[in-house]
Amino acid sequence: MFTATGDDWADRAATLTLRTRMFIDGAWEDGTAEPLAPVSPRDGRALPPIAAASDADVDRAVRSARAAFDSGVWSRIAPRERGQRLIAFAQLIHDNAEELALTISLEMGKPVREALQTELRAVVNCFRWYGEAVDKVLDELPVTAPGSLALVTREPAGVIAAVVPWNFPLTMTAWKLAPALAVGNSVVLKPAEHTTFSALRLAELAHEAGIPAGVLNVTPGAGHIAGRALGEHHDVDVVTFTGSPEVGRRFLGYAAASNGKRVWPELGGKTASLVLPDADLERAVRATADGCFYNQGQMCTASSRLLVPRAQRDRALEIAADVARTTLPADPFDVGTSMGAIVSEKQLSGIAGFVERAQAEGGELAAGSPERFAAVDGGSYFAPVVLGVTPQHEVAQREVFGPVLSVIAYDDVEEALAIANGTEYGLAAALWSTDLNAVHTLSRRLRAGVVWVNCFEEGDMTIPFGGVKGSGFGRDKSLHAMEKFTDLKTTWIELS
Repeated sequence: MFTATGDDWADRAATLTLRTRMFIDGAWEDGTAEPLAPVSPRDGRALPPIAAASDADVDRAVRSARAAFDSGVWSRIAPRERGQRLIAFAQLIHDNAEELALTISLEMGKPVREALQTELRAVVNCFRWYGEAVDKVLDELPVTAPGSLALVTREPAGVIAAVVPWNFPLTMTAWKLAPALAVGNSVVLKPAEHTTFSALRLAELAHEAGIPAGVLNVTPGAGHIAGRALGEHHDVDVVTFTGSPEVGRRFLGYAAASNGKRVWPELGGKTASLVLPDADLERAVRATADGCFYNQGQMCTASSRLLVPRAQRDRALEIAADVARTTLPADPFDVGTSMGAIVSEKQLSGIAGFVERAQAEGGELAAGSPERFAAVDGGSYFAPVVLGVTPQHEVAQREVFGPVLSVIAYDDVEEALAIANGTEYGLAAALWSTDLNAVHTLSRRLRAGVVWVNCFEEGDMTIPFGGVKGSGFGRDKSLHAMEKFTDLKTTWIELS
């Protein structure tokens, strides 16, 4: 239950202490690249400049991570002890959740209520889950001839580079850090330029929780400098990345041109929400629209394509437009706000461009407009848009990363499947039907890493998250995520 008002949050933001220096080897360090100049999308005001890492700074962080790994101060302690420290870390995050939520709201525009009740809750749960799981993952003892003993052990890979996005800044960070740290690796984290303050505070809390110096380092900076330096570094063993397909493929290139390090890319999506004729149309459309507009539409799983039978298209447009008109952005510090600001002016301009081009291509505008929405003076706000389009429209093919819902009509189920699978992406999909046979059959034919049936964005830490096709092949969450950060070692012992 919130007791603070919007004015209270604004007052707290005015006195909030923001960390602005790199975190390397357990200490705050200056960067040698041009500092970042963040702007709060809430009201357009400049935030304190942030130290940015150069190639040399990244090298320093990697060397710190390698030294910590080789020392065994984290990599060779008992898994249970690592787990206990991760659980202690989770508790510190819980205790400082309001500060972290306010920081996220200030730097990327997420409603403070959502940052606190959804994002920070997920972060705490993630670190606790891996802290509890780490000593329950078993090695293997294959059956061999009587005179031999074979061991298959999982060992930490070494130095992990984690490059994370800004839309769920600490959730995505936790999905990378928790399994990588749990199995004994050292990590160099490169946060998104828009959401560096929260990442730096998180690293400070990790150090307070007993995670040794050098095990977690944070190198803020521009992607083409700090991110590339990590991708090309010969002493980085694994890169885990969430972001755009364009940048994710660059990391694959960096790896190929350096030491052939493993890269685990999670590269966005274009989720189709497929409504079959027997489904509850009202429920399906409202859930799909909510899934498209949540977090200002800035989600790789945003349900941005609604596929409905042609006879139900007009009604679907009406329902979706009603959701759009009643889901308007407002001050993220207002505790009643469900939709906040777009992360930047550049992002807002890109979203508006998609809507303008869709209209020029003949798309039907059912709700919203490409114009800036007035919520807080100086801020970057955009009201939800609902468009009636065809599968060939640009807005139905590319990831908008904004609150823009494309409603697409189909004539039969085979056409619907072709439309759903007809983009470069394959991250997530939703299917709405009361026909159990159709659910089983069609969910298998949807080319997506995650399929939700008669729901949207449901799940917990036990299930893996990731995609296929152009959405990459990285997997976060679940015990499977730990596999990304380990090497299998075979030890064969002759007993005779």
